[in-house]
Amino acid sequence: MQNEGSERDVNAEIAYLRGLVAKLEARCVELDGLAHRDSLVPLPNRRGFLRQLELVIARLERYGDPAAVLFVDLDGLKMVNDSFGHCAGDSALIHVSALLVGGVRQSDCVGRLGGDEFGILLDHADESCAAETAARLVELVAGEEFLVDGTSIPLSIAIGMTMIEVGDTADAVLNRADRAMYQGKAAA
Repeated sequence: MQNEGSERDVNAEIAYLRGLVAKLEARCVELDGLAHRDSLVPLPNRRGFLRQLELVIARLERYGDPAAVLFVDLDGLKMVNDSFGHCAGDSALIHVSALLVGGVRQSDCVGRLGGDEFGILLDHADESCAAETAARLVELVAGEEFLVDGTSIPLSIAIGMTMIEVGDTADAVLNRADRAMYQGKAAA
């Protein structure tokens, strides 16, 4: 008799612990999302983008598939913030992020690197494909109307591009793409 009661107690404890583990696993998934997703736009943040970039670098080293990174800078965000307020600036970031996501393949990764900067990871893309994508995105953002309180505000982006190479680190790739973006701005 006593054995039957202690067996029920053990089963109840096991059920309780399984429920607790499930709750902790769900919380870990939630915290991972908070650590790797941007709080304003529905994109990976810098940490999440770098994690994806590291996976692509590993795949490149193993299989040799070409890949590129585009470093995107939203021009004039300070002017939007100063003239129309930070809500308008946030709306501009949301608007541009949606255009970037809509302008690339579903398999590509768009992330917000911070402030007015975005990264785009183009997996299985050679240099000409990456350059074509960059040019198309510049035209897309410039061609889409952005309104704040009925006022049309022109938006534009500058993009730097780099190919991922064997032996690269995520930081090295991002730094090259960032430098390419600033070189492009200086040349314009």
